[in-house]
Amino acid sequence: MRDTLTHSYLFLRRAIGVIGLALPLVLIVGGVVVDGGLLSSISGYYHGSLRDVWVGSMCAVGVFLLSYRGYGRVDDLVSNVAAVAAVGVALFPTTPSDPVGSDRFVGVAHLVFAGVFFLALACFCLVLFRKSDDPAPSRRKLARNRVYLTCGLVIVGSLLLIVLSGPLGIPGSLHPALWLETAAIFAFGLAWLTKGEAILADLDR
Repeated sequence: MRDTLTHSYLFLRRAIGVIGLALPLVLIVGGVVVDGGLLSSISGYYHGSLRDVWVGSMCAVGVFLLSYRGYGRVDDLVSNVAAVAAVGVALFPTTPSDPVGSDRFVGVAHLVFAGVFFLALACFCLVLFRKSDDPAPSRRKLARNRVYLTCGLVIVGSLLLIVLSGPLGIPGSLHPALWLETAAIFAFGLAWLTKGEAILADLDR
């Protein structure tokens, strides 16, 4: 029974990681092929031809996170918060280029959900994934911790640069939000694949 639960949690972690790594690639490449160009952000693909891919992927991440159980109440709380935020990001789209009616309100809700989602993911990487009950962690565990730390810093750094891209004068033609969101989502996916032991698994497992 314990082995079954272990494998189930490894599957959940790997599934979340695979979605994280695949989503930006599918949206960006698919958007170029189908819509003929890049959009301003990953969230912007809600307003393109690949809306169903974006919404479906984020809802799937939300379901997986809601099903995930960590090692304690804090893990479960952060996972549940991230799950709600992931679904919120999908259901409350980013503000379109020509907003009407309640679009701006919905866009603000999207930004709040997105911020909570990425901060929860950063918390996993920087704090929760790096915890260990072993007073002498294995070399693989230490290596995984370095991956988590790097991924967490990339997520936080990407969020800060998105906020600062305007004041720094980065031209919108370079699509800074798109590439920074992509970096953050890649980092999120890599961290969860590592936690699922698809990368740097303990040698005795």
